[in-house]
Amino acid sequence: MSGHSKWATIKRKKGAADAKRGQVFTRLTREIVMAAREGGGDPEANFRLRLAVERARNQNMPKENIERAIKRGAGEGKEGNTFEEVMYEGYAPNGVALMIECVTENRNRTVAEIRHILTRSGGNMGEAGSVGWQFNRAAYFSLPGQGKDFDTIFELAVEGGADDVTQDDDTFEIIGPVESFKTLSDRLRTASVQVEEAGLRMLPNQEMELSVEQTLQVLRTIDALEELDDVQNVFSNLKISEEALAAMESE
Repeated sequence: MSGHSKWATIKRKKGAADAKRGQVFTRLTREIVMAAREGGGDPEANFRLRLAVERARNQNMPKENIERAIKRGAGEGKEGNTFEEVMYEGYAPNGVALMIECVTENRNRTVAEIRHILTRSGGNMGEAGSVGWQFNRAAYFSLPGQGKDFDTIFELAVEGGADDVTQDDDTFEIIGPVESFKTLSDRLRTASVQVEEAGLRMLPNQEMELSVEQTLQVLRTIDALEELDDVQNVFSNLKISEEALAAMESE
């Protein structure tokens, strides 16, 4: 996963991801709504919600917007539209498998927008189950590594049920079974470990390596998908090489 994390970091530095503030707030609002719906409206008892609220605050989202989103997710809001989480499957160019996680109140619009981007780039939508077998859902945590000891983080994660802990540059990544998410969250919080990203991810069973130009073509397609308001995350089986990362950073 380290290549994907570096890619996300590069995009943040370049300001390419969620460049428009309105788009940022839309995505964060939906994340808060779904987190509150799933685990309740108390950020202290709902780790996913707490992280979503922290991300919203870091983006200077107004307090009243955050509170309104929490109430909406907890069933206290008055808004009429109902969001739902949907996972779509498809292929980017060069046969790269995609799992596209969305939060939408209009499935028809979302499907049409995703299909348009995939078709334009040389990919295509897939039927339910056509791509999913290539992925496993897992609990995922990303931590800033500066000032942290690998053995300490490793022991903490394994005791919480993690399957794997890796360190790459200044980032730790922890991966575990879905059912370990809450335990790992609680242990990290108790140990006062800062978490940059946490959630349930679709991880590929096997990654596909392409040429630098082909990799960039796929990454541009994923970028276009992630710019859609309804798309929360795009997971792929693409292996991102150091050469491709360097090429992307120089664009």
